This record gives sequence, structure tokens and C-alpha cells, in this order.
Amino acid sequence: MRTFNFISTVCLMWATVPLLSGQTKTWSEDVAPIIYNHCTSCHRAGEIAPFPLTNYQEAMSWGSMLAYVTEIKYMPPWKAASDYGVEYLRENYLTDDEIATIKSWVDGGMPQGDPANEPPLPAFPTGSQVGTPDLVLSFAQTHLHPGDGQDEYRYFVLPTGLTTAKNLVALEMRPGNIQILHHALCWIDSTGAAAANDAQTPEYGYLGGQGGGFAFGTQLPGYVPGQRPHVYSNGIAQRIPPNSDLVVQVHYAPTASDEPDSSSFNLFFSDQQVNRYVQSKIMTAFGGTLTNGPFVIPANQIRQFHGTWSVPQDISMLGIAPHMHLLGTHWKVFGVTPANDTINLIRIDDWDFNWQGSFAFKKMIRIPQGTKIHAYAGYDNTVNNPVNPNNPPQLITWGEGTADEMFYLPLLFVPYRDGDENLVLDDMLNNSDEAVFQFSKTRLYPVSPNPVAGGELKIGFTLERTTTVNLNVYDMTGKHIASLVNGQQKFPGEHIAAFDTGNLHNGIYCVVLDAGGKLSTQRVVVAR
Repeated sequence: MRTFNFISTVCLMWATVPLLSGQTKTWSEDVAPIIYNHCTSCHRAGEIAPFPLTNYQEAMSWGSMLAYVTEIKYMPPWKAASDYGVEYLRENYLTDDEIATIKSWVDGGMPQGDPANEPPLPAFPTGSQVGTPDLVLSFAQTHLHPGDGQDEYRYFVLPTGLTTAKNLVALEMRPGNIQILHHALCWIDSTGAAAANDAQTPEYGYLGGQGGGFAFGTQLPGYVPGQRPHVYSNGIAQRIPPNSDLVVQVHYAPTASDEPDSSSFNLFFSDQQVNRYVQSKIMTAFGGTLTNGPFVIPANQIRQFHGTWSVPQDISMLGIAPHMHLLGTHWKVFGVTPANDTINLIRIDDWDFNWQGSFAFKKMIRIPQGTKIHAYAGYDNTVNNPVNPNNPPQLITWGEGTADEMFYLPLLFVPYRDGDENLVLDDMLNNSDEAVFQFSKTRLYPVSPNPVAGGELKIGFTLERTTTVNLNVYDMTGKHIASLVNGQQKFPGEHIAAFDTGNLHNGIYCVVLDAGGKLSTQRVVVAR
């Protein structure tokens, strides 16, 4: 049986603050503006983060963890390279000075400073993050995700009931169970193909691989927990035909117990004139896209696939959404114009399956007719990949399961018009920072550094409640290497353990956290 361990993560976002050499950092003057502007949208009651960050006491209690996850650059969850010359909406990455600011405050004892200088807590919307929807579509039945330790990709078909065409400017998924919902992809199907697939199965929805996957019409905005919906403006919308269906592919993460989900979707229609409709080009491993196919990744090999698309008309690019699975390592996407100019679109140097999402450009990017889009995607199917789902590695091909792989790249655009380059794609949302997925409040963080060259390994974890903890290290044969915590009662909050790897041979090892019977694992590579 395949077992996949997905790492719960916290939504910790910070804005730019100046680092003044020798200056003591305080909560009120330095840290509160960062937390309130970029963390509290998720770290508050009713949202996905496992603990609140709405005042000094709450932030201070998590200070060491804040410094830890930013120092190892596990947070914030922004994967697009900041030095690629492309600006996106809701960018969220930390500079070295910003990381040092957080660390300085923690190392300095986390002083509060003058409470009179603390900014007010932002006013966040409740329920929908967009407003009052024009149409709400909900699951017709509750789906029960089985607790068999397997991930599940299930399609759901929701009839829109529309008798006339509508202009969609925003789609917002309201998940029924955020603990298991990893992500969702959405399409509009006006052919009835998805409904026909669903009718062939007795249960509600149908599994990926039973037909219809990735073969529908317009791709709509997807969902990653914590990610705020984008709202189209400037007379741009997506057309929803009458009598069409909303098709949703939901990825449910592995769980040890049966978990119910009944999600809903808020649709927002334009009340202004629409002059252009969003179009999409999805680059996949098929249809002649790859220059070096077929899409096969042999065991113990590192592969990079190169896909191309020749742009048939002048277009203005709106956004991009690279997608791959656990073997993925990087993306690099750019265009080369007929005049041999290069137009950068996105570069992701360290792909992480848990932090996938979509990237909307801050301004439209003009792509002239005849431009060739180049998309390079890398995959590591060796034992040196700590998240390789197979040990030993196996031959991998295209598939919807997490242990399969994908080369899947949606590009969203509209026909070009003069002046598009100067339009700012304001999504009309406040507090709309990207967030990341979490599965539970008790979690084991990625170890650091990884790979490790024989020095000290930092292992961080948090606990939801007081519980008995065992923290052990094993090699990949299951041999016990070290016991770092042995049956101790640990209080709620953050914990960090250190482990000297100097005596370990090169290879792959597994860190296992047992918190009251709940198991979490992380792989680490020792390579000198």
C-alpha cells in the first residue's frame, strides 16, 4: 500500500520592514505591522491556520517557531523566483533583511515595545472573502473520503442551472473539510461529458482516470486552502454558457479515518460591460507539446522535459499555474518572440507539491503573434529526492495520482489591445495574501538542512495538545538509529530537537514523530 506523508504547514506572511543595524526590534513598532498585514488573515478564528496571531501574547508564544520556519526559508510559501523580472499579484517572499528582523526580535527576548505604537488589528471579512455571490453551487451529497491512507482524486459535477450565458469574474470554493482537501481544479463543461461519466458510477462523483479528466472546456480558477480568490476587472471575465456544468476535480489527502466533505462554490458575475473573455492554453505532455517526449521518468534518473507552444495571435497574458507532483524539482517558462526577444513568465527553483498555486501577473504581459513559449520542467526520480514516494524508485509516467507525475501548465490570456501593458490587474481584494495547506494542528516540519553533509540536523514540530511524544530516526531498512524523544509528555506549542548526523553513512533516513499515536514522517538525505 502506498503511504504518502503530507506536511501540515502554517500561514505565516510578512511584509517588508527595514533592518537597522543594532536597533532592538519590538512587537509594537516592528513585528505587529508585519504579522497583521501578512499573517493574521489566516491566523485567526475560523481560518485554516492552527493558531491565532492577533496580539502580542499569541505571537510571542510562537516566536521561536516563527524564527525557525523563516530562517530555513520554509516560510512564507512563495515559490516564484523574485529575481526573474516578473511581478505578480500578492507576491510574498522574504528578503534576507526581513528574515533577520524576525530573528532579531526573537533573539532579543521578543520585547513588546510601546503598546501605543501597535497598529490596529485589520478588519477581516467573514464567510466569503469576495462578497455576496450571485450563484451558490453545492455538493448534492456528502462525500465520504475513506480512511485507507490513500490519496483520492474525485470529480464532482455541479449543474449551474443557468438558462442564459453569464460573465464570471470570480469563483470561490468554500471547502467543507479543510483537513483533507489538498487542492481543487475547476472547469466549465458544456458538452455533458462529465455528467455522463458521473452517471456511470453508483457513488457521488467519479474517480480520476475514469474518463473526462482534463478534457473539458474553459479552465476556471482553482483552489488551494488559504488562497484568496482573484477577481477580474478592466472589462475582463470568463464566459459561462447556459445549461453548462461546473466540473471540479478535488484532491483529498491520505487520512487514517473516514472523513466527510460537502463543499460549495460561490460564483460572482459581472455587473459591468465585458469586452474580452479569458482564454486558456493548457500545455501538457501530450499533443506534440514535448520536444523530448514521451513523458516517462525511469527509476534512478533525473529528467527535464521541454514543452513548446507557438502563440497564434497577439495576446495579453494574465496568469500561469504550473502543476506537477512529488518528483518535481523546478519550472522555467519564457517566450521567445519573432524578433528574438525573451519574455520571462515564471521560474520556480524548488518546487514543492504542498505549495502549488496560481500566479496572476500584476500587469498584463504582451505576447506577440508567432512567439514560442518554452516550458522546462524537472523531475528527480532518485533516492536523493527526500519526497520520492517509492523506495526503491520506480518507473513513473503520467497520471492523476500523487505517486504519478504531470507536466501541466495552464496559461490564461485575452486577445491583445493597445495599452494592455499599462493596465494594473487590481483584484479589488484586501488582505489577499497567499496561504498554504495544512492538514492538522499537530505536525512535523521539514528537517533542515536537507540534504545534510554530516552536521547538526534541526527537527521542528508543533503539538495541538499535551500528549506523549516519541521522536525517532530510522534508516530505510527500518533499523532504529536514534531516539530523540522517548515517551515524554510534551505541552502544546512548538518544539525543536537537534540531531548530530556526523556518525551516519551516506543515504536516506526517516524522522518519525509519534504524537499520541498520530504519525508524521520526514525523509532526510545524508550526502558528504
